[in-house]
Amino acid sequence: MENTNTNKQPRHILGLSGGKDSTALAILLHQEVPQMEYFFCDTHRELPETYEYLERIKARLGIQIHYLSAERGFDHWLDIYGGALPSPQMRWCTKQLKIKPLEAFIGDDEAISYVGIRADEHRDGYISTRPNIKAVYPFKERGLVKADILRLLEESGIGLPKYYEWRSRSGCYFCFFQRKYEWVMLQETHPDLFARAVDYESQHKDGRTYTWTQGETLLELLERKDQIIADHHKAMAREAQQKPDRPLVEALEAILDEEDDTLPCLACHL
Repeated sequence: MENTNTNKQPRHILGLSGGKDSTALAILLHQEVPQMEYFFCDTHRELPETYEYLERIKARLGIQIHYLSAERGFDHWLDIYGGALPSPQMRWCTKQLKIKPLEAFIGDDEAISYVGIRADEHRDGYISTRPNIKAVYPFKERGLVKADILRLLEESGIGLPKYYEWRSRSGCYFCFFQRKYEWVMLQETHPDLFARAVDYESQHKDGRTYTWTQGETLLELLERKDQIIADHHKAMAREAQQKPDRPLVEALEAILDEEDDTLPCLACHL
């Protein structure tokens, strides 16, 4: 899906991940930049709540979203990579299912990419190596932090995606950056999707073993399900006592960050 820009003016693009920050950025800019092109890199392995949230964004803001997909899907690339599941050390899913479709969408056009990194974050997000794509950071430029993002979402009527009740970030249902609590809640909320993730671990014709979480399979993790949930509830109760006015989503993120401080897949949260 390659576009060409016949008038030579730079294109303005904003990637929606189905998460709170990119959505708040769309809220902030949809009137300021009326020529904005919104896109979503669809792996076809997303949570149903993500698609529902995108529909809510379109309805509230009156915008169109380009759904970008790779010519070959996840299972094709899994085979190409010898059955090795993606991991923090080998993020081939990001490259093949996110970055390549986006760069094909832009083609050789000059483009300004608006990135939803907040002023209270210390990361840059996906930065293209292509010289025709320039990243800008409106939240950082305006000093907007997490509280501002939550305010934008609430005032717009869009709110938060439903998965924030148990998950702290958007992405594929089997994203390897999920914390252990998020895995067990996937099994609680979408047992069919959890079962598919288990299948990816167990079905290798050559007998090799790959796991989504380091050191244990999902079925082994599930054996500790009750303890993982109990520990999470205790941590949330402590957080509520220490910071009673803190929004639930911030408390959830704080607890999960304590459990696992691994940097998320930045290109998945454009």
